[in-house]
Amino acid sequence: MSTRVAVLGATGAVGQRLIQLLDPHPDFEIAALTASSNSAGRPYREAAKWRVDTPIPEGVADVTVTETDPGAVPEDVDLCFSSLPSSVGAAVEPGFVEAGYVVSSNSSNARMDDDVPLTIPEVNPDHLGLIEVQREERGWDGALVKNPNCSTITMVPTLAALDGFGVERVNVSTLQAVSGAGYSGVTSMEILDNVLPHIGGETEKMETESRKLLGTFDGAEVHDHGAEVSASCNRVPTLDGHLENVWADLADDPTPEEVAAAMGEFPSLDLHSSPDPLIEVFEAPDRPQPRMDRMLGDGMAVAAGGIESTPNGVQYNCLAHNTIRGAAGASVLNGELLLEEGYI
Repeated sequence: MSTRVAVLGATGAVGQRLIQLLDPHPDFEIAALTASSNSAGRPYREAAKWRVDTPIPEGVADVTVTETDPGAVPEDVDLCFSSLPSSVGAAVEPGFVEAGYVVSSNSSNARMDDDVPLTIPEVNPDHLGLIEVQREERGWDGALVKNPNCSTITMVPTLAALDGFGVERVNVSTLQAVSGAGYSGVTSMEILDNVLPHIGGETEKMETESRKLLGTFDGAEVHDHGAEVSASCNRVPTLDGHLENVWADLADDPTPEEVAAAMGEFPSLDLHSSPDPLIEVFEAPDRPQPRMDRMLGDGMAVAAGGIESTPNGVQYNCLAHNTIRGAAGASVLNGELLLEEGYI
């Protein structure tokens, strides 16, 4: 029997990706769609300016959009996928959790709260144990789980693969696609023939979220990883796919071949949306590239290449599809993990 789910913020770019991924999903059934009051009461096909590269699913097109309120979502919904703007998420997500819903959220609010799991299922599934802490401390019946920022989720699996060599310091420079800013986030006059060398909030997210994701959970709290992380985040005129240049200082001195093996052999999970392999490693120095490699593993894999030794460790490039693995797909994968672990 499928788990009935709601999509909060269903008309936005990530909400549309969620619907694209959830409609054919074997474990989930879309039972409710929510959006702002401007969209509520209208059929989804009218409320959403559909911009995903596949048609609106027939079973969703005529669903009436409701306001984003726990009272508007059917009680038999067990899981809510949230793609709300962070300010809206901060205001309404706690109400859904208090009402007993489990919320798998892509919104940036509360990611760094001590009792909120920030998870990449293949990297730190044990951090879901924070749910018990969260419920006890806040008196919530449901649960709130977050996936990380789209640029963070591209880099962290590769660092997790290298942690056996002792990751001590990380420097990363990102080349982030325009879709990461949302459909109206960057104008053509800003980005054509140009690169934007600053993305508000991205640097801090990469530097803090990565240490929490790579940290250890002792049953009561997460202890951040000890590595120093420094990021420079740049917007470039590619449509989808965040490419990142990473320099990792390591305690050990592995060869590029050993680094490639560690990444390529890093285990995936037996979940519907988790790719195998998780990290696709290229020998060619000019790969990965966004246009060629962003859809590896149906957009859920991380690609890596250009691996070279440095005096203090290794440098390499990594890439992931920012609205699939980096956003909607990450939330769906967290939902699958919650289901697998019995939280739903």
